[in-house]
Amino acid sequence: MTQVDFPYRFDPRGRTADTDDADHIRDLIEQVLFTHPGERVMRPDFGSGLLQLVFAPNSDVLAATTQVLVQSSLQRWLGEWVVVESVQVEAVDSVLRVTVQYVIRRTGTRTVGTFVQGGGA
Repeated sequence: MTQVDFPYRFDPRGRTADTDDADHIRDLIEQVLFTHPGERVMRPDFGSGLLQLVFAPNSDVLAATTQVLVQSSLQRWLGEWVVVESVQVEAVDSVLRVTVQYVIRRTGTRTVGTFVQGGGA
């Protein structure tokens, strides 16, 4: 089954670009991770708030809190499509790197995705 690709763009034929289910799920994870709660008008609680935590002082407590926050946000918004097995969040300088290991429910495929936000991405 094909889905609309994210971010929205046109393919070489001038039509809406599409993608397969696995890439669509990856796109959905990226949207949850990097959307600020309140950013979407019709769904103000959508997102993870992850980007706000990047500027907090680094500590073991913050790292653990961030991992729980991200994992719970992914389960809330995408639990129907994926089982999140682990989340690792790393902030270095102006770059935020999130690694998510998940299983696609429909196919049982285990996947590891790395999502990068910030300078040098």
